[in-house]
Amino acid sequence: MRQFVKRFLKFLQVEKNASDLTLKSYAEDFEAIIEYLSEAHHSHCPEPAEITTLELRGYVAAMHEAGYARATIARRLASLRSFFRFGLREGWVHENPAKPLRNPRGERKIPHFLSTQDIEKLLSAPPLADVLGIRDRAILETMYSAGVRVGELVGMNLGDLDPDHGLIRVRGKGKKERFAPIGSFAKKALALWFPIRKKMIAESKRRMKDSPEQPIFLNKFAGRLTTRSVGRMLEKYLKITGLDRRTSPHTLRHSFATHLLNRGADIRSVQELLGHKSITTTQIYTHVSTAVLLEIYEKAHPRAK
Repeated sequence: MRQFVKRFLKFLQVEKNASDLTLKSYAEDFEAIIEYLSEAHHSHCPEPAEITTLELRGYVAAMHEAGYARATIARRLASLRSFFRFGLREGWVHENPAKPLRNPRGERKIPHFLSTQDIEKLLSAPPLADVLGIRDRAILETMYSAGVRVGELVGMNLGDLDPDHGLIRVRGKGKKERFAPIGSFAKKALALWFPIRKKMIAESKRRMKDSPEQPIFLNKFAGRLTTRSVGRMLEKYLKITGLDRRTSPHTLRHSFATHLLNRGADIRSVQELLGHKSITTTQIYTHVSTAVLLEIYEKAHPRAK
């Protein structure tokens, strides 16, 4: 089984241009099914052509019993469908046993987001009298201004920024690129950060040369930040401000989308700004606050007042 999985992952990498993170997720999904099938067949995992729909139904049932999230189960089923479709193309299976399996009905949870007042409090928390405080404010302002994922933020390079047009190149999921606007507050925060960044580069023990390929945001050793570092940084400011501890770097992206839609932005435009492939993904943000609903009601309904 593993040799066929290896060929499938190679196909995803070469022909589908899948990212390293996507390949890692697929590999973990298949390791889980191999482990399940091996136990079911007394330590021997069958080849793909021997796997039946009934066995895969048992695997889905086992995941439900183990308490896996519906989204995880749906993702693993999607992985299996893609795997067997590839097998049909290559000729090492004659049917797709995963095709009849239905995804569990998903739960559409309203994403956690911050109010505009809470966003203001959070973005003002990093102290401008401190070197890293200046960097942190530039990070938070950029994330909220452009609505980027934390992985996209840490992957940004100096050459991606176009300050004259107020745009930044973003490398999204599936290695797709888009341009995101940055507002005046983010521009000001970046303008404060860049002289400090230049000094850090010059004083780096690694004797780095600044170039368009160097990261915009640096750690204290003048290297590229990690997503975990940004998460820890945010946790620090959540403690200082007393804001909801559920807040994560992705909350800034949720807040970005929610605030745009609440203020009348077109959903198609928000879809483009977020880099969503499907508008269905963007529609989760179409919840609006009670205050906004009341405001619309009072303006629109003839007997509201």
